Amino acid sequence: MGHAASSRAEAPDGIDRVRLGGLDVARVSREELARIMVRDCLAARGEGHGSVPKLVFSCNGEGVALAARDEAFRRVMEEADIIHADGMSAVLASRLTPAPLPDRIATTDFFHDAARAAVEANLAFFILGGTEEANAAACATIRRLYPTLRIAGRTHGYHPPSDDVRICALIRESGADVVWVGLGKPRQELWCARNRERLRGVGWLKTCGGLYAFLTGDAPRAPEWMRRAGLEWLYRTWTEPRRLGLRYLTTNPLAFYLFLTRSERR
Repeated sequence: MGHAASSRAEAPDGIDRVRLGGLDVARVSREELARIMVRDCLAARGEGHGSVPKLVFSCNGEGVALAARDEAFRRVMEEADIIHADGMSAVLASRLTPAPLPDRIATTDFFHDAARAAVEANLAFFILGGTEEANAAACATIRRLYPTLRIAGRTHGYHPPSDDVRICALIRESGADVVWVGLGKPRQELWCARNRERLRGVGWLKTCGGLYAFLTGDAPRAPEWMRRAGLEWLYRTWTEPRRLGLRYLTTNPLAFYLFLTRSERR
């Protein structure tokens, strides 16, 4: 393991963290993360437009490798308030540290915890990203699964940066508490960091990658045993070899090296 020191004891937000692959990853369960979402969003409501939204990103092998190769992406990841372990590789790496992660928090699974918590707390979601067709289909699925969940608004993800001001005004006017940003890495993280100040009053900006395709069933999940074994990447490569084959071939070895050398010591 590398020599990066943990900042867990000093965390002002009460969230325990462990250094994995060069990133500080939250040691929380899915249920705890959903409770933190509610806490942060209600606090943001109380502060009105005085508070900036929390940046909530995810950590997997691809993200760890990208942060090591791309300085701009690394700086954005360091701005995150919460990074959760979306990939099983991060969970396995944490078991070699003094502070193993309690759970893998795949965004595809966490969305359902967040939706149930949002219904109870009367929070509103804004769904950003994907094509117009995919975005509309995802929202229809969400309404079917959670008929009492408030969807404050939605828009596709094919807007140029020159549209940022307009899109952020739309989000603010919608009264959304959580904005789900599905633009793919690294565009979604860069979008969140770039527009954070424009979205004062929102509680969370939560990146979600390909969530919408998983919600609608357009992208099937790997079998449970493969997810638990950390082999979901292999299943996805098998189902989408042209799109994902080269990505995993180039990122997995680097991510493995980074998890070994840039994680907290036992």
